[in-house]
This record gives sequence, structure tokens and C-alpha cells, in this order.
Amino acid sequence: MKLTIKPLSVNRCWQGKRFKTRGYILYERLILAILPNDIVIPAGKLQARYTFGVSSKNADNDNPVKPFQDILQKKYGFNDHRIYKTIVEKTDVPKGGEFIEFSLTAYP
Repeated sequence: MKLTIKPLSVNRCWQGKRFKTRGYILYERLILAILPNDIVIPAGKLQARYTFGVSSKNADNDNPVKPFQDILQKKYGFNDHRIYKTIVEKTDVPKGGEFIEFSLTAYP
């Protein structure tokens, strides 16, 4: 199905300034610390693949994408507007077994 309407950006969904929560600040610091330094981001258009292992069956598969993607661009110095395709998967895991897997590859 195709809807002929301009998609609404998440940035247009809120009025006023949004502030990072303490939880997000701590999450960002942790992710920045554990991400490897030697990943090379290809030039040009990108494809992102994310797998989120979540312990809550009520978790939406897309909620963790934007914060994690913003941290990736901060760590590796690219602008996420270069991502043209995103593949997102969630998988159920037991509590304490949560994880994130990702890849950023060239998009044809």
C-alpha cells in the first residue's frame, strides 16, 4: 500500500526543546565506551541493520533505533541522513540477556 502524503519527521512531532534524560545520558556514555574504535563507515549512502535483544515482549522494535543511531553517528562521525535503508529486528531474550547487534554497510 502506498500513501501519497509527506512523512512526518519525529522532529516535527514535539513542541519546544527536548532534553536528554539522565538514563539516556548514562546509556550514551556506556555505548560510546563499549563501541569499538576501529569501525570504518563506508562513504556515500548507507544501509543499517539492527537487532535488539529485548526481555520485554511489549517492547516496540523501532523504539531503540533513533537513540542508538544517534550515538553511532556521534562515535563514528557520520550524519545519519546518509542511511537510506534500515532493517530492524527484535528478538525475545531472558531478562539480563539483552543485546544490540548492528552493521553499517554501503547501500547500492
